[in-house]
Amino acid sequence: MIAPAVDLARSPAAAPCSGAGAAIRVMVCDDSAVIRGALARILESDPGIMVVSRVQNGKLAVDAVRAARIDVVVLDIEMPVMDGLTALPLLLRADPGVRIIMASTLTTRGADIALRALRMGAADYLPKPSSVGTVADDGFRRELLEKVKGLGRLRRRATMPAAPQPPLALRAAPAQPAALLAVGSSTGGPQALFTLVQGLGRAVGVPVVMTQHMPATFTPILADHLNRMGVMPCTEARDGETLVAGRIYLAPGDRHLLVEGGRGVLRARLTSDPAENFCRPSVDPMLRSASAACAGSVLVAMLTGMGRDGLAGTAKVIEAGGAAIGQDEATSVVWGMPGAIARAGLCHAVLPLPKIAPKLLEMLKGTRP
Repeated sequence: MIAPAVDLARSPAAAPCSGAGAAIRVMVCDDSAVIRGALARILESDPGIMVVSRVQNGKLAVDAVRAARIDVVVLDIEMPVMDGLTALPLLLRADPGVRIIMASTLTTRGADIALRALRMGAADYLPKPSSVGTVADDGFRRELLEKVKGLGRLRRRATMPAAPQPPLALRAAPAQPAALLAVGSSTGGPQALFTLVQGLGRAVGVPVVMTQHMPATFTPILADHLNRMGVMPCTEARDGETLVAGRIYLAPGDRHLLVEGGRGVLRARLTSDPAENFCRPSVDPMLRSASAACAGSVLVAMLTGMGRDGLAGTAKVIEAGGAAIGQDEATSVVWGMPGAIARAGLCHAVLPLPKIAPKLLEMLKGTRP
């Protein structure tokens, strides 16, 4: 039996429009009734989320977004009638403010389509569960809820005045320019990395190392998409390779990326050491090793992400004389990782995402405001 296109018990027309404290309004679009139901149950377990629509193809999703306000859409890629990639631009045309999470299978093709969708305007991706058993996994549940809530908050911030925030303690500019740029990110990270790399252009005179929390199937595709932006060359890091200025080295999924050598010659080292902060790759070992290899001459950029990974490593960098920039809360999907270093007083600046690249370039050149 085919599930109804819209859950009439909680239809968009019956629910109030959003305000600061209103529930985040979500649509689940998947051709599997079992997966639709499982995702909806997880989402509705959070009192801050309301599933207002469940549909089985992209055409019905576009119709629902045209009919009523929806904050976040969880959008399957492969569906009959209209697939997710076809529906994506139509959804954004119907409501430019809606936040779309692409649900992708853990395959190379699924990863490529999901990351292509990010460059087309999707807000984030979610590795799609292969079964109801996978949906019940705590890690999947946590990731789904964090991404939906974070993107829902971003949607609200775009239409409401920002609440005043207490000032953060910022550090003075470092005494020396960095020999390495190290970037950490997690939830919402791929989209943030596209923005950051585009803003950095070709003017980065040091090697760039990046750790993004991501499955092993996705990291080579992410590296390829960053490389195809035509700015800096980007590849997954290879064990033992020399790090060259003006190139990006991305930590492969399920491997920690470490930095070895000295300021004259830096090399990548990949390890299968235990996960840190429940992650492999993890930002902390990358930053600890980079600080040691570069005698502290490291510039950290901490982007949107859940948790506190990167806090201890950034502290090591700062202790050794390096510097750190954090993404601000207003532009972060989840202000976990950048918020942790900002609240700890480790940042030299906390900035909206579009302003991070210019600030990094300024600091890499050793200039002062």
